[in-house]
Amino acid sequence: MGGPRDRTPPKLLLATPANQTRNFKATSIKLDFDEYFKLSNTYQEIVMSPAMEKLPEYKTKGKSLVINFKDTLQKNTTYVINFGKAIVDVNESNVLKNFTYVFSTGPHIDSLSVSGSVTNTQTQEKEKDATVMLFPVKQDSVMYGKKKPTIFATTDSAGNFTLGNLHEGDYRIYALKEQSPNKIYDNENELIAFLKKPIHVTKDTSNVQLALFKQTDKFRADAKFNSDGSLFFTFNMPLNNPDVRINFPADLDKQKIVDFSKTKDTASIYLKNMNFDSISVSFIDNGKVLDTVSRKKSLKETYTRTVIPTYNISADSKLKPGADLVLTMNAPIESLDVSRVTFLEDSVSRTNFTMTIDPANPKKVILKYRWRQLAKYLLTFNEGTFTTIYGDRNKRLPKSFTIDKPENYGIIVLKVSVPDSTKSYVIEVLNEAKRVVITDIVKKTSTLTHNGFLAGKYRVRVTYDTNNNGRWDSGNVKKKLYPESIILMPDVFTLRPNWENEWNVDIPKEVIVP
Repeated sequence: MGGPRDRTPPKLLLATPANQTRNFKATSIKLDFDEYFKLSNTYQEIVMSPAMEKLPEYKTKGKSLVINFKDTLQKNTTYVINFGKAIVDVNESNVLKNFTYVFSTGPHIDSLSVSGSVTNTQTQEKEKDATVMLFPVKQDSVMYGKKKPTIFATTDSAGNFTLGNLHEGDYRIYALKEQSPNKIYDNENELIAFLKKPIHVTKDTSNVQLALFKQTDKFRADAKFNSDGSLFFTFNMPLNNPDVRINFPADLDKQKIVDFSKTKDTASIYLKNMNFDSISVSFIDNGKVLDTVSRKKSLKETYTRTVIPTYNISADSKLKPGADLVLTMNAPIESLDVSRVTFLEDSVSRTNFTMTIDPANPKKVILKYRWRQLAKYLLTFNEGTFTTIYGDRNKRLPKSFTIDKPENYGIIVLKVSVPDSTKSYVIEVLNEAKRVVITDIVKKTSTLTHNGFLAGKYRVRVTYDTNNNGRWDSGNVKKKLYPESIILMPDVFTLRPNWENEWNVDIPKEVIVP
């Protein structure tokens, strides 16, 4: 009703003394903006370089910001005040990013720069709003301490950055995608990037490429009890050949039902007997115990359980031709009563179907039938069809669907050419939603054939599997180890329906970052 939303941050109208002033002798600075603003996280976001023992005072007055120095300025020194994301307009909270005020107490202003871009290793997309930081080599330990960098910038929407007004010298460079904006790498869930070698700044340096990754030093599992009584675990890294052992109470180990996710980075444990007040669980990979987690609960704990399935049916209620109907339940199933199922094919009752619990996973129920194209199906799982290990039974569950047309699907043939047959490569095909639909591990030039994929656009992602373990591995900042390289192949492949689609995947030689 009041016109378009304001998306413009405050704009500097006048600086007194002027920005880039030489032979600076003032004891305060006044910055006048075109609108009312507020300061956010003042002493977290605003950093002055070189740092002063007594921090300046920052005061807002109308549309102006007044900076009062509380300490003596050094002679013949270039000072940079980086405001980070501190200046925000009052109405819409638009942030004035990467604004700096520069002055020198001598006749010369440091003017060298370092610029480049930041990319997310996993997605291979440019990362906006990442913080890029420079540390003089002699201060590199600051990265692991509690002090903030004095030289930093935020990447723009294209992932680009520029760090200006630099003095000659050697610097370490890092980038952070933070969860909490303190400009300190203090959370392993944050993404980090670095270069092994220092940047020797004697002239303007451009095209610095930084690749963000999530560092995982050591396997760790976090656990919680869900409202239905199941234990849910999240891992900070995926496992190869995972296993679980319940240490205490020991008698629970034999009755446990474990469900690992496809990516092997989460797990659920279901226990029929919940008569315990504490539990200890060890996670094992390739026969080696990696972590042990303990949790407590009340013996009088009550749980809420509703038996609900999900189906391998598309959002438009279509089942893939030739596929069985698979129901994934939200709890392990102990028994089925098929007599309680009503099966209609074009409104005609059918009984010549089979329905069984998957012996490899009691959370899955498989219904087999010779589906007919163009037929309309209505399945009703009446009350008590499914009984869980807890004795809970489902309420009435109707589900209608049709069978998708075979001609909507195609065959993907990947003709993969590798640059080095002594190394391993993980080939992943991503759909338009950027989900992995195919994973192959290759060590030589190969032809890979996969049937039954919906028509659409796909891309191929390649991981250079340096240690031959069949997955991407993270890096380590302190050890100066880069993560394994990932590339997103430039071609977008269009899968034509009812067709054998041949796609050439010519993997380039890995570019080794020094």
